[in-house]
Amino acid sequence: MLYAINSSYVRSDHPATGRASLGCLPSWLSSRSSPIGSKLDIGFRTGLTQRAASATAVIDAEFFEFAGCPWHLGCFCFLQYDFCHDRAKLCFWQEISSLGTLVTAPCARPCCNGCMNYETIPADFSERPYIVIWEVTQACDLACVHCRACAQPKRNPFELSTDDGKRLIDEIAQMEVPVFVLTGGDPIKRPDLFELIGHAQRCGVRVSLTPSATPLLTREVVHRLKDSGLARLAVSLDGSNREAHDAFRGMAGSFDRTMAAIAWANEIGLPVQINTTFSRRNIEDFDAIAALLECEQITLWSVFFLVPTGRGKLNDLLSAEEFESTFGKLHQLSQRSSFHIKTTEAQHYRRYVLQQQVAQRRIGGQVSHETAKVEDNIGRAPRGLNDGKGFVFVSHKGEVFPSGFLPFSAGNVRSDSLSRIYRESSVFQQLRDPSQLGGKCGACEFRHICGGSRARAYAITGDPLAQEPCCVYIPQGYVPIVLPSTKAGSPNELHVL
Repeated sequence: MLYAINSSYVRSDHPATGRASLGCLPSWLSSRSSPIGSKLDIGFRTGLTQRAASATAVIDAEFFEFAGCPWHLGCFCFLQYDFCHDRAKLCFWQEISSLGTLVTAPCARPCCNGCMNYETIPADFSERPYIVIWEVTQACDLACVHCRACAQPKRNPFELSTDDGKRLIDEIAQMEVPVFVLTGGDPIKRPDLFELIGHAQRCGVRVSLTPSATPLLTREVVHRLKDSGLARLAVSLDGSNREAHDAFRGMAGSFDRTMAAIAWANEIGLPVQINTTFSRRNIEDFDAIAALLECEQITLWSVFFLVPTGRGKLNDLLSAEEFESTFGKLHQLSQRSSFHIKTTEAQHYRRYVLQQQVAQRRIGGQVSHETAKVEDNIGRAPRGLNDGKGFVFVSHKGEVFPSGFLPFSAGNVRSDSLSRIYRESSVFQQLRDPSQLGGKCGACEFRHICGGSRARAYAITGDPLAQEPCCVYIPQGYVPIVLPSTKAGSPNELHVL
C-alpha cells in the first residue's frame, strides 16, 4: 500500500537510501516524540516523476495502521481509504487548511499507447485542471428534459473552427491535462470530429466522447471513433426501459441505440462510460437502472445530480434527504460492482463515503474493500475536484466557464490562452479558495474535499459561493445565522438548509 504526500511538506533529500526528511511539516507534527511524528519518521520510497518544481514522495502504508480511526489534531484530519489492484490509489487523506492536502500519486509506469503518463503528475488545481470539457457544438436532435444547453438541431455558425479546436487541443497537451472530453449537443454533428480526435491522439491527449443516441450513432461510427484514437465512449442512460429513457431523452428509439452502442464498443474493446442524470422524474428507477448496468460491460457509471438550469426545472430537483438516500445506494453498489462510480454535481458524496468508512472503523470493523474494477487508460479524478477547481468547460463559441452548469465566462480561447484564464481569472481563483465559501460549506470540515456544488448553489441562490442547497450534513459546531423575523414566530434563516 502506498500513500502520497505533497512535496511542500516532505523533502526527498536522501535518494541513495530512499529516505526523506519531514521537510517543513510543523514541529509539533514532525517531532519524533509526537505520536504522528514518530510514525512519519520512516523510510520514504522516492522516485516518482518530478515535473517542474513540484515533486511527489511516497510512504509505506504499513506504518499508518494507527490511522484506522480519524485523528483530529488541530487542523489535521486523518482518514483511512481503500484501493484496488496494483494501482496506488489515495488511501490516506490529510487536510491542512493553510498548507494543502494530500494528493493521489499512483506509481510511475510507462504508458502503453504513447499518451502522457498523467499518473505521476501531482494534483495542483491552481496550476492545471484535471479535466477539460469542450462543447464542440450545441446541435443535437434530442430534446432531453434536463438539457443545460437547450440544444437545437442546427449548428451555430460561430462555433470554434477546426483550426481553433486544434489550437485548443495543442494547449491542453502542453498543460498536460489528464482528461479531455468532447461533448455537445451531439459531437457527431461535427464533420471534423474524427480529425479532431486523431489530432488529440497524436498530441498524446486522451479523449472521451459523449455522443447522443440518435440515428447518427451507428456501428460504423463507433468503429471509426476507435480507429481515430478515442479512449472512452460515454453514452447516457436515464431509464431502465424504453418508455422511461425515451421520454427523458425526447426521442423514440434512444434506449435501443444506447444499448446497441454499448455492445458495438464492447465488440472492439472500446471502454464505455454510462452517464445518468437523476431527478424527481427518474429517481424511483434507480434500482432498476443499477441492476441493468450490473449486467453490462462498462468501465464507469457517472451519476449526475440535476442542476436546475437550461431545461432542468427546480421542481425536478431532489431534496437533501433524497440525495443522502441515493448516496447510500451508490456506496453499497460500489462495493460489489465491476465498474467505478463517480458523481457529478454531488461533491458531498465524498463526505458520505468518508463517514461510512470512519463509522466502520469506530465499531471495530474493517473498511469494506471494493471488488476488482474494469480499468482503462483514463484515470480517476483526485478528491477535491469541483467547478473551476480542477474542472474547466469550454463552450462551442470558445468561452471558458468553471462548469457547463455555472454561467460565469472568464474569457475566450480565441483571444486568450486557456492556461492563463484558468490560473489567473478571478472567477476561477475564487472558486478554488475554500475560505470564500459561505454558510455551512464555509464552516464544514469536509470543505477541501467536497466544497458543495457551486453550480447548484448559484442556480438556487444566485451566489456561486453559497452553501450546497441539497446537503443534510451540519458541520460540527455550526450555528446558522438567523435574520430578524418578518412575522412573529417565523424567523428567516440566511442559509438554506
